[in-house]
Amino acid sequence: MNASSSLVDELMSQLQGAPMQQMAQQLGTDTEQTQSAVGAALPLLLGALGQNAAQPQGAADLLGALQRDHSAAAPQGLGGLGDLLGSVLGGAQGGNGGGGVGLGGGADILGHIFGGNQQRAEAGLGQATGLGGNAGNLLQMLAPIVMAFLASRVQSGGLDAGGLGQALGQERERAQAQGGLGGGLLGSLLDQDGDGQVGMGDLFKIGGALLGGRR
Repeated sequence: MNASSSLVDELMSQLQGAPMQQMAQQLGTDTEQTQSAVGAALPLLLGALGQNAAQPQGAADLLGALQRDHSAAAPQGLGGLGDLLGSVLGGAQGGNGGGGVGLGGGADILGHIFGGNQQRAEAGLGQATGLGGNAGNLLQMLAPIVMAFLASRVQSGGLDAGGLGQALGQERERAQAQGGLGGGLLGSLLDQDGDGQVGMGDLFKIGGALLGGRR
């Protein structure tokens, strides 16, 4: 994974077309608004994962979760994410005999990514994008896709915990440096004490909620 490529950009390119239309239909929004919201949600998700993986134990826990729970869903080629999204939405709608991932699986993943800050992340995204309460549904759709995408990168790139942590750390720094909706939301989420800076106190506070509260 080279430093100039952005995981957010790669994921956005793979979600264009039918996957984006599927999400818009599920949310009851137009494709343009959905595209904008996804563009804010992906840096938020990947940046929060980068925060989780900033410590060696967090990176090792995340790598283990990717290999254990998400490698089977890792997309093969460009059609893979669309197939995975269909599984997520199929599980949500109950139209496939319960064989889909469903939004419940996405909710579980969000709990690990954001911990006690999940509601805050959803509310911030909903307010910033105009999705309101639908922001949680969007994040639940994207969470398994992000994890499967990362699992495929681990597989194809032979990443260990250190490499995964470094890649996600770069993504977090890029999101915060670029700003925009996603970077702003990520910054406010990480800045727990409201002083405008992500200091050690913030890291300890948010750290207690990461990956199921393992500390």
